[in-house]
Amino acid sequence: MNKQSISAPHSRRHFLASGSMGIGSLALSWLLNQEQAHANPAVARPDLKQPPLEKQQFDLTLKPTHHPPRAKAMISMFMQGGPSHLDMFDPKPMLQKYDGKKFPGDIKYDNAAQASSKVLGSPWKFSKHGNCGMELSELVPGLSEVVDDIVLMRSMHTSVNNHGQSIYAMHSGRILPGRPTLGSWLTYGLGAESENLPAYIAMVDPGGAPVLGVDNWTNGWLPSLYQGTVIRPKEPRILNLNAPPHLSGKAQEKYLDFLGNLNQRHLNQHPGEDDLSARIASYELAAKMQTAAAEALDLSKETKATQAMYGIDDPTSAEFGKRCLISRRLIERGVRFVQIMTGNQTWDHHTNMRTSLPLACKRVDVPAAGLVKDLKQRGLLDETLVHWGGEMGRLPVIQNDAGMAKQGRDHNTYGFSMWLAGGGLKGGMTYGETDDFGHHAIKDKVSHSDYHATLMHLFGLEAERLTFTRNGAPQTLIDGQENRVVKEIIA
Repeated sequence: MNKQSISAPHSRRHFLASGSMGIGSLALSWLLNQEQAHANPAVARPDLKQPPLEKQQFDLTLKPTHHPPRAKAMISMFMQGGPSHLDMFDPKPMLQKYDGKKFPGDIKYDNAAQASSKVLGSPWKFSKHGNCGMELSELVPGLSEVVDDIVLMRSMHTSVNNHGQSIYAMHSGRILPGRPTLGSWLTYGLGAESENLPAYIAMVDPGGAPVLGVDNWTNGWLPSLYQGTVIRPKEPRILNLNAPPHLSGKAQEKYLDFLGNLNQRHLNQHPGEDDLSARIASYELAAKMQTAAAEALDLSKETKATQAMYGIDDPTSAEFGKRCLISRRLIERGVRFVQIMTGNQTWDHHTNMRTSLPLACKRVDVPAAGLVKDLKQRGLLDETLVHWGGEMGRLPVIQNDAGMAKQGRDHNTYGFSMWLAGGGLKGGMTYGETDDFGHHAIKDKVSHSDYHATLMHLFGLEAERLTFTRNGAPQTLIDGQENRVVKEIIA
């Protein structure tokens, strides 16, 4: 240890919190913040019918559900930018019939400067797959192998035609910022099954964070204990997870024992300080994570066959495949909610769609299907919800009509597709319809509020009963919006 490090002041927090993506950020970002949670009385538990008589405490102990749950964990693969449902999931013969002709109706453009009224037929062929006969395009051969295990929802809509507001709607129930995300609500309402790992983990893309950045996994005004914890998209996924060699083993044990004695002495001088005792307990949990997190993120013991199932043997899909495989390992170890994000505007194909869309599909298709296969063969799919989708789809007309190679599609939040699997859902099912051109959802429409109510129901929660009191008023994920549980897709 050099003179500078000896003379510099070191707090208890400093020892474990050095490094922006290290053990400090992974553990203490959600564990040390317990002092804020314990100090804040503004909470209503799900079934609380009257004001609490004692100061409410926030923790990750397991909570009772409103009814028996079908799902215990969720893995959400969020395709930020807007995957084209018309070219992947929702075949429309009318697009082929009108290809290159004027669109026979009204259409709302997001980018009027590059807009065109010419219909764009899909360049890719669709065919039926599985026992259910689900129609998918040739862009998703991996997904075609698991169609009998998924629900393909073709009637999603948020009706806010840009990225930011639609992302907010899909993640937090409203189009405005500052609200808790789905993962935060679930960990708040259910608690955690693991004592050694965060309950809510976000896995960002090496190409960069998605649009809105940390708002994709924010706790909003819920206590910060329920915020998503980010792990790095490349190795080492947690910086400074282990102590340097000269401080490891007995040296670290003695150092932590010394800190523990100082902390206990300080606590004895301040009896009844819940925030202080919570902070002290967090150090013990952070120490446990040195072993638990390293083991959960280690793929070396996974068989070559398993890694190939996730596309890790293909350079194009290897990175996303590793994150999908890690997500399975995390939920196996009790993590409640894992969010796998693609990079900023990965799916926002306003131009060059014939090149960029196949590449985006190749990156994620086999890994996503591999995740479903792997969960199923391990007996985990029945209690794990898997989600794949973005915040919007694309329009049926050409954008950037400057030659076939440059053509793309503009935003469409009025009707788009996503798929779900496991967690009490039916398999081999297509639900909902868009119009003949795939512009608007017209049958069995599913809003973001319907989607959230359905997910909460599968987890044993009623969305309108899971409340948090803020400024004297109860708040929910649904927040008074019209909603329904889509019971038709539940097994």
